Amino acid sequence: MVNVVRYGTEEIEYSVTDNARLISRIRIHVNPDGRIEVEKPPQTELVDVRSAVQKRARWIVRNMQVVGDARKYSLPRHYVSGESHFYLGRRYKLIVSEAGRAASAVRLWRGRIEVALPIADPAAVRRRMKQWYRERAEAYFSRKLTELAGSFQGIGVEPGFQLLAMEKQWGSCSPAGRVSLNPALIKAPTHCVEYVIIHELCHLLEHNHSKRFYRLLDRHCPDWQERKRELDGLAEQLLVD
Repeated sequence: MVNVVRYGTEEIEYSVTDNARLISRIRIHVNPDGRIEVEKPPQTELVDVRSAVQKRARWIVRNMQVVGDARKYSLPRHYVSGESHFYLGRRYKLIVSEAGRAASAVRLWRGRIEVALPIADPAAVRRRMKQWYRERAEAYFSRKLTELAGSFQGIGVEPGFQLLAMEKQWGSCSPAGRVSLNPALIKAPTHCVEYVIIHELCHLLEHNHSKRFYRLLDRHCPDWQERKRELDGLAEQLLVD
């Protein structure tokens, strides 16, 4: 069932689902595809949900506009000079050059990602950048995992992980306790990267999304919902290839 409230000239359509983990709080999500989802405790009446949506209408409309703008720029990459590419939440201008017989190289330099290749065709630039992103992701995630795991009791100081390209997920944790992280996450802001890593570290102790899991997540990342919303809003830009 689709519900609607008005804010000025805007119509806000939203769906409502029950979440047994919620006690009194109502959660509102503006998804990357523009859909608005509201989670409520099972005992909460729809009239109270409507009131909550109306109170946050300004915030919802603003985020709808942000999501809309982001989708406009979520275009396939061509891997040519002048494009913008992300690294740890910042936009960098791509500069491609031919290096002759010199070895290929990628570097961050004064707001640019500079790629030098013997033959700088877009397919080769794409392959070299994907390799560079993976190398950066492996080093950065390994360091962050060790750093953040230190605040958890019951987790080893160096939890194992692997890089795994995923279409819709930033991370996962297997029943055996193996953490997988999407290499594309290296393009996200650092606080969003930390949220995903903390989320998966929590799964090493709680293997489902139980109340204990969310208590653990709240303890180690109190503002995780804000970080998740930001990351969700960036997904189409960061995952586009």
